[in-house]
Amino acid sequence: MPANPVTIGSFACGRGRPLVFIAGPCVIESEELVMHVARRLAEEAARLDVPLVFKSSFDKANRTSIHSFRGPGLEKGLGILARVKQETGLPVTTDIHEASQAAPAAEVCDILQIPAFLARQTDLVHAAAEATARRGGVINAKKPQFIAPEDAVHIVRKCEEAGNPNVLLTERGTTFGYGRLVNDMRSIPIMHSLGTPVVYDATHSVQTPGGATTGGQRQMIAPLARAAVAAGADAVFFETHPDPDRALSDGPNMIPLDELPALVASLVKLRNLVNGML
Repeated sequence: MPANPVTIGSFACGRGRPLVFIAGPCVIESEELVMHVARRLAEEAARLDVPLVFKSSFDKANRTSIHSFRGPGLEKGLGILARVKQETGLPVTTDIHEASQAAPAAEVCDILQIPAFLARQTDLVHAAAEATARRGGVINAKKPQFIAPEDAVHIVRKCEEAGNPNVLLTERGTTFGYGRLVNDMRSIPIMHSLGTPVVYDATHSVQTPGGATTGGQRQMIAPLARAAVAAGADAVFFETHPDPDRALSDGPNMIPLDELPALVASLVKLRNLVNGML
């Protein structure tokens, strides 16, 4: 059986535990930007007394256009994430796209994230599970947009068979026709029934795929996040940026950094209500 709660650094995520937050800019645009956001998030996490994991990508390999910004690459990106961890004390996570990236990323990151489009790639999932098992880390697998939530059990089983029961499953919307994602909040209790803690990705869920670049409905982040926490999500994932409209990736669906603390505080209150009812 998968672990629940799952230990991440000095805290735990899962059944009956405080709400965990995963947050950061979509992609590592620069070391300066990443450190600015990480320090601000660390300050707010301490002020609000919430567990928080810093997230940013060293490579956005799944961009729509070949001309879109992708990031600094594996070596430089992991160096920046290692600095975030050292200077802020926050656990860190990033996504990997190839099996060869798992081992070096697991040396730095507390959580390895499997992108939704790649979560059925057995070699990638196995490599992530093996690498994180060696380092005492965690896998966060995003449920693909094209599968039913109960079918995420196969991702969990692959991780367990590769030696790591410390798995998070993330709900990030389901494809509904062209250019639209919808959230079926039944996914949260269904994936809970598989034994894992469940994360809700509040920013990718509001994407509007299609065209040369992906759009988004930023105004829907807060109501959907509240609905997910009410449905029992154990963690909420936000991509955030000081100026999303100038971001180099996923700007339309990122929450402005200045707006995040108030939303976090409201979600903590809601989580406490949910925990009190269980």
